[in-house]
Formats: sequence, structure tokens, C-alpha cells
Amino acid sequence: MKHALKPSQYAILIAIMLTASMGDSLLARGMKQMGAMDIHHLGKLLLHAPFNPFVAGGIVLLIGFFAAYTTALSWADLSFVMPATAFGYVVIALLGRFWLHEHLSVPRIVGIALIVCAVGFVAGGPSRTEHPKLDQMDRGLGPL
Repeated sequence: MKHALKPSQYAILIAIMLTASMGDSLLARGMKQMGAMDIHHLGKLLLHAPFNPFVAGGIVLLIGFFAAYTTALSWADLSFVMPATAFGYVVIALLGRFWLHEHLSVPRIVGIALIVCAVGFVAGGPSRTEHPKLDQMDRGLGPL
């Protein structure tokens, strides 16, 4: 049996892509403002970085990502969720190029394109592996 996704589940997958991409981009921008750090400056990182508005915004969005991600894992396999949300790599590349002004090399663009093509293979499959005996137990219909 193939599990069809509901519109709310598609919304969760989109939320995963957008919150992760935006959160990572905000963190990158905020940490560039903080300057280069190493392990010897961990105190500065922990004391000052959270008060940078970009870092704080990134943390909030990544908390939202975690909530959406765990929600998706409650109704879909990890092997479905990870590739299905891989389109976020395209969002990250676009944010990096146009908002953070990063250079996108040809190999990086080709790699992102390959990831997007691979998403099509995964999206065509079921979102959840069938386990009839475990599903029967979950419904309280008796032991294995």
C-alpha cells in the first residue's frame, strides 16, 4: 500500500526546507559579522553570538526546523524525509549567491542539480515502509 501525503504533510516538508535553509543562512551571515573564531574563543562565541540578531534569528528558525523535522519523521521514513527535503540545497545555493554574495562554482551547481534530480526518484516511492505486523500491534490487535 502506498501512503499518499496529505497537504499538511507537504506543508511540513516545505517548512523543513525553508526553515533549515533560512536558519543556516542567517547563522552564516551572523557568524561572518562575528569574525573568525577557534576553539580558544568558545566563550566569546557562547556569550556574544546569541545576541547577534542574525544568529538569534537563525537559532529560532533551526528550532522550527527541528520541530517540523521530528513531525515528518513521525509519519514518514528517514530515507524518504531526507531526500524529499533535499531541494533545500537549491534554496541554500540561491540564498548564498544572492543574499550572502557567495561564488557558486560550476561543480557546485552541477552537484546541486544532481541532488535535485535524485529527489525525483525518491519522491515517486512510498513515504513509509510497510510493517503489517507492527501496524497490527500499534492498533492493539494482538501480539505478533
